Amino acid sequence: MPDTLKTWGTAMPLPLNKGRLGRGLASLIGEVPTGEQRLPAEGEQRTVGIDQLHRSPLNPRRDFGDAELAELADSIRTKGLLQPIIVRPDGGRGGYEIVAGERRWRAAQRAGIHQVAVIVRDLSDQELLEVALIENVQRTDLNAIEEATGYNDLTERFGYTQEQLADVIGKSRSHIANTLRLLKLPATVRALVTDGSLTAGHARALVGREDAEVLAQRIVAQDLNVRAVEALVQSQGKGAEGVSGANRRSTDKDADTRAFEKDLADVLGLKVEIKPGPGESGTLTIRYGNFDQLDYIRTRLVG
Repeated sequence: MPDTLKTWGTAMPLPLNKGRLGRGLASLIGEVPTGEQRLPAEGEQRTVGIDQLHRSPLNPRRDFGDAELAELADSIRTKGLLQPIIVRPDGGRGGYEIVAGERRWRAAQRAGIHQVAVIVRDLSDQELLEVALIENVQRTDLNAIEEATGYNDLTERFGYTQEQLADVIGKSRSHIANTLRLLKLPATVRALVTDGSLTAGHARALVGREDAEVLAQRIVAQDLNVRAVEALVQSQGKGAEGVSGANRRSTDKDADTRAFEKDLADVLGLKVEIKPGPGESGTLTIRYGNFDQLDYIRTRLVG
């Protein structure tokens, strides 16, 4: 009898292997080893000390206006923190790393709040950046440069394509591409966008201009609107030097424009050319070799 021992003619059960049994139960009921804690996918709400929260270096938002924080602190002081802060366990520093809600955390400190509601989630660095970007973009909390930096982090660090970014963030591919182009501006111009002196529309008209810094200062000094900036950029490209500079730039298409051309050419099976114009305008040319191809283009456009 393999599981009994005969003693004085009586069959006695052998001691059970507790380790083996314990492991079996753990696998059945999903027991987590000591020191680890499994969180539900949607996270777990808790109340924690505000000093247990730490800002995340991955948060795309860098600028927190003093007046805005003061206003939010007043609201929290009178009505409390109405929306929990999303966090993840911080193994390195202890406590929790803020995923989304750093502005609320800063304002709560100003309001003298010692305990705050949080939702604790297990998130990777990639997921943290996704959640932070989505929340901030949906709330329009990011300026255009912060938004572009966040998109760039996802493409450079985690290998996202612009199509994948568009799906994750809920924006069009052209919006992603145009926002990323802002990172090509000189640092001084990007700073003007960050502090609100220039809008994203102003800045897009200056991408690729050698005189971007000079034009940016003129826009701020004269308080020009976007339409006026586009007219200014177009007019300054009509002189002898401007024409040659514009022609030179048109031949040096950026990667986004070449990608658009390739995407359309692959879909249509025809040669496609995009010529950027002033601001966000431009010309799209589809070349055909015979009337059958022309009719094919018409069919694709009108269904």
